[in-house]
Amino acid sequence: MTTTATTTKPFITAEQILEHWQGHRNLTRRVIEAFPEKELFEFSIGGMRPFAKLAVELISIGGPGTKGIVENQMEAYDEEKFNPKTKEELLKKWDEETETINRYFAQISEERFQESFNLFGQYEFPVYQNILYFIDNEVHHRGQGYTYLRALDIEPPFFWERFPVM
Repeated sequence: MTTTATTTKPFITAEQILEHWQGHRNLTRRVIEAFPEKELFEFSIGGMRPFAKLAVELISIGGPGTKGIVENQMEAYDEEKFNPKTKEELLKKWDEETETINRYFAQISEERFQESFNLFGQYEFPVYQNILYFIDNEVHHRGQGYTYLRALDIEPPFFWERFPVM
């Protein structure tokens, strides 16, 4: 009897997920940049939070969540820790958290993606679902930013241009 072994490749690798996520983060950063300073912190539609508040939420989730997964510790979610007053301050923190995500994401083993993790002590899901939540939440809030920019008569960046244009 002859047996053959087959190797399968995953649909997407961890490195590709990180690249995908960082593409979204790059695009969201460009949305932040597109806002005039005042409107970034004050403009809203229909009672939604200003885009600066939405960006602070994303900052408060991505880096801390990824670090918590790696260290297997999770503090309660807190978006009050960071309260930027300027666009420059917001973008600086955005870039710092991008580096935090890169540093800690690289430390998540393939096996860990399937393990259950209680994100922020509130959301018990496999690690891969938590990471997909980080991405989904960012896309959702970026859509709000696009709505705000259009209402301000500002052309938002093309949604498909998630990576720097060379």
